[in-house]
Parts: sequence; C-alpha cells; structure tokens
Amino acid sequence: MKLRLTALFAAALAAVSFGAQAQTKLTVAATAVPHAEILEFVKPALAKEGVTLEVKVFTDYVQPNVQVWEKKIDVNFFQHKPYLDEFNKNKRTNLVSIANVHVEPYGAYSKKVKNPSELPKGATIAIPNDPSNGGRALILLADNGLIKLKDPKNILSTVKDISENPKGFKIKELEAATLPRVLDQVDLALINTNYALEAKLVPTRDALFIENANSPYANILVSRPDNKDADAVKKLIAALHTPDVKKFIETKYQGAVVPAF
Repeated sequence: MKLRLTALFAAALAAVSFGAQAQTKLTVAATAVPHAEILEFVKPALAKEGVTLEVKVFTDYVQPNVQVWEKKIDVNFFQHKPYLDEFNKNKRTNLVSIANVHVEPYGAYSKKVKNPSELPKGATIAIPNDPSNGGRALILLADNGLIKLKDPKNILSTVKDISENPKGFKIKELEAATLPRVLDQVDLALINTNYALEAKLVPTRDALFIENANSPYANILVSRPDNKDADAVKKLIAALHTPDVKKFIETKYQGAVVPAF
C-alpha cells in the first residue's frame, strides 16, 4: 500500500511538473489604455492554452519598439502601421506587423471652445511631435477645414506642408503623452485615443471632431521577424481575434475604440 501511494504521489508530482513546464511565458509591451486592458482580458484564455502573458506598460511610443528589437520583450501592442514604418526607417530596424486588433479614432479636444468655428485668429493648436501621428493630426485639421495641406493624403505631412492657414493658427508640436495635460494651455489639442481615455476624456462625447470608424490606422501587434511565427505569438493573435474580445471592446469603450478584425 505504501509503495502504491508513493507511486501515485510521484505520478501526480510529475503531472504538475509537466503542466508547469508546458507553460510558455510571453512578454508584451503596451500602453495602458486600451492596449494593456485588452491584453489583461485575454490572459485567462491564454493561460488555458499554455501561455503565461506578462504585460509591461509603457508611457511612450519609442521604448516598446526598442525593447522588442533588442529582444528584451517578445512583442508589443500600441501603434499603427504608418508609425511602425517610420520607426523602422529612422531606427534601421525591421519590426513587423503581425495582426490588426483595433482602431482608435483620432480626436480634437478643447476646454476653450465648443465648436471649431469658434477658434480665434492666432489660436494655438497642439499636435503630436512624432512624424506619423503629427501628419495624421494635420490631415484631420485639413479634413475639418481649419487648414489646407499640399497633399491632404500624406500621412507624413509636417507643418511645412501647410499650404493655407487663413486664421494664422499656431501649431505646437509636443510629445503625444503630454497633450491631455496641456488642454488648459492651448485652444485645441489633437490627442491619441489611448491618452484621451487615460485622461478620462470620452472621444465620442468630448471630441469637437473625430475620425470615423473607417480610419485606416489600425493598432497592430508587432514582433521581430525571428519570432513572428512562434507558437505563443500565434496563440496571442488567436486570443485577440475572438468574438469575446470584439464584444469586450465594443462594450467597454462605446465607440472610442473599434475592433479591426
């Protein structure tokens, strides 16, 4: 009997040990809202698939790519393709997009006016200082008749590409994460939805104008070429592309974040 119990205990221990070994750790860099929240939502489903997801939250748009490229982190989730393309070009990296997840319609916010037509001559408008998001902000301003651009489709437009500025707006370029904090100091700010949500702004309620749901700037999951086909990465993509995740996004963000799969 003693020998039998010992054998059973050994078998149970082996099973536990095997289960622990079967778990694969996957680290993901993300900005807090909504990216990290969506990742936290899929954690339990991934655990059942043998993947332990570790989410590392960042407040900037540079280090998540740097750390994935340096193999300190496996993948990241915070950016759209135009931003990734520009990053790869400038930093001489070769990070790759592996899945679309959601769209964050870009919005313009103000604490000084209720309608863009009320913006005074010489008003200060703050936009992100990174190339792709800055260009996206300028396109949104042009789409709403505040300025005109040489090429209204060029995502990499800069303030130098403004062809008409009839009210003499002063365009102030700032780090994207700081834009919600300067709303009291400027007349209008173009803010990425993740930072707007962190600042308790509701894009569909608080934005003076906003991109529609057909925005081409889907937020993507990004990896290196050497690990894009890893089993754990494939399981993460599958977990993010489920009806449950679609429902979570639609219910939690009420149109401020839109599924892109």
